[in-house]
Amino acid sequence: MSKFQGVIVPMVTPFTRDDTQTISYEAAELLVEKLISEGASGIFTFGSNGEFHVCTPDEKISFSQFVIEKVAGRVPVYVGTGACSTHEAVELSKRAEAIGADALSVINPYFLGISDDQLKGYFITVAESVKVPVMLYNIPKATGMNVSPEVVREVAQVDNVRGVKDSSGNMDNFKGYLDAVRGTDVDVLVGSDGKISEAHALGASGAVAGTANLITKVVADLWNALESGSEREAERLQAEVEPIRDVLHLGSTPQTLKRALELAGYPVGPARFPVAEVAAGVDDKIRAMLDHYRIAHH
Repeated sequence: MSKFQGVIVPMVTPFTRDDTQTISYEAAELLVEKLISEGASGIFTFGSNGEFHVCTPDEKISFSQFVIEKVAGRVPVYVGTGACSTHEAVELSKRAEAIGADALSVINPYFLGISDDQLKGYFITVAESVKVPVMLYNIPKATGMNVSPEVVREVAQVDNVRGVKDSSGNMDNFKGYLDAVRGTDVDVLVGSDGKISEAHALGASGAVAGTANLITKVVADLWNALESGSEREAERLQAEVEPIRDVLHLGSTPQTLKRALELAGYPVGPARFPVAEVAAGVDDKIRAMLDHYRIAHH
């Protein structure tokens, strides 16, 4: 059975609403139970929605360990361990493996562009430093570079590289990944929630869906409808992802998503600084969106 299938939720990292903005473990426990009970196939800590870029390595390990303990094997737990530095990514990957992560998600180095050869070296070194399955993570709008299908083709030869997640939103790139891994046991996952149906039709084995933090059941039902060939139901559910996406565009990731969860009764707190609280008037739009999904709010 492949490790990277179904709806994997890149869960938000809850913080306290005070000057320290430390991680709130109580809120995390509530969220984990919600995600599992509403049909998530996996939970992924420290993706973009998990604010990996503003958390320390120690926070990542402590929090991921807590999530792994709370999930207790009910679904796989993936941990984001990529970094700008190969050394840091290797250290973090080894630590995540040691605490029992089922798999790792490795983003490419960001900030300064590197050559494809350097990128291959990074991915291969990180993957070979552990034994657990590794998923490559492409999100060009955030990293400033697209991981090319050629890089994926070469890195896919490493035994424990088992997945690649494409959040480019570019379906030609997505198809390039599918071609690149043909004949291997590497899964290609979609990271653009508006394109889940399109990606499934092309051969995606799963979706890493940020919106599923809140509308877990909608996204899980969408995936199930796609898998069972219920086209009209899938069409309806794919359209059902749009109201939350419209609201998420009103702020920086994951500011409005966290606010929506908070208003829905999951005290996940704010995004970490420099991202501030949502702008005036956004709460009303979030409440209208929660009403659309019939989610009770405070």
